[in-house]
Amino acid sequence: MAEGSRDGVLRAKYDDYCSGRVADVLLSLSPEEVYALAEAEARGINQIAPSSHDEAVQLATRKIRDRLKLPRFQDWAEEYKRQPQRFDPHLMGLWKREEGDAESD
Repeated sequence: MAEGSRDGVLRAKYDDYCSGRVADVLLSLSPEEVYALAEAEARGINQIAPSSHDEAVQLATRKIRDRLKLPRFQDWAEEYKRQPQRFDPHLMGLWKREEGDAESD
């Protein structure tokens, strides 16, 4: 596997890890809690309220991502290379498409 391909897989794993962390929080919230987060985020960007359910989820997701203080890619990648077993259970498998693309190179 080429170095660039490995970097692509590592980036995909990072995106998967971050997405999973956000999804865990989002799915643990009630609809009222999601809407409250969305309203808070909307006010933060000078918007009165979310205009749709989809926008509410997007705004709540952004708020959750900010609250989680997810690591920068470089920091995460260094830690992942040292201890992948620490992160692998939290991956949802979304990165596997990138791995398949890398193997076909």
